[in-house]
Amino acid sequence: MNHEHNHDHHHHHHHESVEIEQLPANEMDAGSKSLANALHISFTVLKFVMIVLVVLFLCSGIFTVAPDERAMVLRFGRIIGDTTEKRILGPGLHWAIPYPIDEVVKLPARNTVLRTSIDSFWYDEKNTYGSQTLNPITDGYSLTRNDKIEDLRSDGSDYNIVHSKWQLTYRIADCELFYKNVMLQQPAPGQTLIDMIPKSVEPFLKAVASEAIVVTMVNFSIDEAIKSDTQISRETEKLLQKKLEVLESGIEVDSMQLTACIWPRQVNDSFVASIKASNEADKMVREAKGYAESKINEAGGIELINSVLSKDLTDQQKETYWMNASGSAQQTIAEARAYRTQVVESAKANADYLQKLLPEYQKRPKLVLQRIYQDAIEEVLTNAQEKIISQPGSSAKNKEFRVMINRDPTIKKEKNKNP
Repeated sequence: MNHEHNHDHHHHHHHESVEIEQLPANEMDAGSKSLANALHISFTVLKFVMIVLVVLFLCSGIFTVAPDERAMVLRFGRIIGDTTEKRILGPGLHWAIPYPIDEVVKLPARNTVLRTSIDSFWYDEKNTYGSQTLNPITDGYSLTRNDKIEDLRSDGSDYNIVHSKWQLTYRIADCELFYKNVMLQQPAPGQTLIDMIPKSVEPFLKAVASEAIVVTMVNFSIDEAIKSDTQISRETEKLLQKKLEVLESGIEVDSMQLTACIWPRQVNDSFVASIKASNEADKMVREAKGYAESKINEAGGIELINSVLSKDLTDQQKETYWMNASGSAQQTIAEARAYRTQVVESAKANADYLQKLLPEYQKRPKLVLQRIYQDAIEEVLTNAQEKIISQPGSSAKNKEFRVMINRDPTIKKEKNKNP
């Protein structure tokens, strides 16, 4: 009985020990399961987040090129693409591996016109009063050729100073050459290379353009510069484009305009007087040329003049040329011939008249001379508009005559009617 009791007691004790050992095991299995479930969910969420991040990363490589832009994709600093179409991307949507593997560079399209002003050759407008001498630090200037003047002791090797303003219009014709050979500052956050062009490219362009301006201006006179001769702008534009091509800048010059040009303020009075004298001289030259051309045309043209003045032609040949003359030249020739005929006939008539008077003159010379004198006086008085006759007297000495010229206004009118 006691044995059974002990046995039962031992069995009961063993059962309790099993339950005690099995309870923590069951609790650990439930915690592990919960932990495993939590880790599984976490890894699933993390995998989804990573996939979303990868998708977003790849989608961040999508970029848009505007109609007035062109783009290039740089992979580790080198432009990708084996053809121009692939290297230079046009307007629309494009994709590139996101930064830092690929980098997108956007530049203005070829049809985008850019402008910059060049005022480095202009004077300091803030100094309104000016100074007696030119300050090369604040007053920009360029040199022009000095024309040789025959009346002055000058060989034309001196130069003149002018102030000038310029306007440069250009475009980026080759994006690849422009990016490779023209230094561009790295854009700040939120900026693009297009925003950096005025700060980066304009100093480069102004330096190259200034050299072209200096070289071109020295080949023109100050008068041509003041008048802003279009040839100056064309020559400067041509030289600037040549320099940019040598540098392989990818920049194409549309125009280079000389917008303003003036002489130094320090010599304003002298220059104004010089311009006035030059204008008067030009006016006189134009009038002389016009007068010469009119007279040449009246004489029958320059060919007729050269032919008549030629020493290789005979008088008969020259007479033939005169016969072919037209206009007022022919009229002058006709009048000259008529006058010659008149003089010859008058001389013949006078000779005949004197020949007839010769016998009478030999008999009574005083009477004949008196008659000739009276005929001459009668002819003179007949053509005179006003006649004043004074009879000589023995008592009259040192007579004084006071005559009002043309005291009758109708006489002048009659004279104009009957020349």
